Amino acid sequence: MDFRDNPVRRARGRPRAFDARTEQNTIKSLDRALMVLDELSHMESASLSELAQGLEESPATVYRILSTFALHGVVEVDAAQQTWHIGADAFRIGSAFLRRTSLVERSRAVLRGLMKTTGETANLGVEKDGAVLFVSQVETHAPIRAFFPPGTLSPLHASGIGKVLLAHAPAGRLEQVAAKGLESFTPHTLADLGRLRADLDLIRVRGHAVDDQERNLGMRCIAAPIRNVHGEVVAGISVSGPTSRVSPDHVPDLARAVIAAAAEVSAAIGAPGG
Repeated sequence: MDFRDNPVRRARGRPRAFDARTEQNTIKSLDRALMVLDELSHMESASLSELAQGLEESPATVYRILSTFALHGVVEVDAAQQTWHIGADAFRIGSAFLRRTSLVERSRAVLRGLMKTTGETANLGVEKDGAVLFVSQVETHAPIRAFFPPGTLSPLHASGIGKVLLAHAPAGRLEQVAAKGLESFTPHTLADLGRLRADLDLIRVRGHAVDDQERNLGMRCIAAPIRNVHGEVVAGISVSGPTSRVSPDHVPDLARAVIAAAAEVSAAIGAPGG
């Protein structure tokens, strides 16, 4: 029996009109509240007036939303500085995303090993809404290092993991991303569709991507794909560091380490051949 024809099963997860994309299926006040939370997460710390101005909302409306979130620990206020911050309960709720999959848990030991082997910061990322979402990281102890805390978003075309995901994406995905604009962050960014496509072809052949100062000057990143039980690329693992340490001569050795780490994680989540 198709579960969609079973009214009991449907009621547990969604109403009959769930798939209808109409205003009756959204709550405007909740939508506005989540926009406030999202804006605060990007600003990290903000006063009421700064938030209201950024969202083009009245301070009174934003204050009511923040006060409600504060009751649940989702945001916190620094009374002395009169600034608002994301609260501890926001992390608790958000961590449910990480618990939903074994990818982060199973990759943690591999990330630690990769950091120790290479001496550089190890990262794990997945695609979210056309960007790379960093979901885990193990920082190097070196004084100069890359830092992409979990929750950070980075453009697909200007990051090692992003280019790995694009290289193995379904046909037409690259054109969809390019249609939204390939922003140039440094003189090295592959903001031209032809150059980017050529680089993705190379990534598929050699098995790893290199972000050569394409997002941040002075930083270089090497990434490799992680595959699931179906052989599909679902994530990427990388090491990032300053160009003074991650030199062109050092890239081949780092690439071998990253590819091996990606294979280890892939095997752990059931990829074919693991």
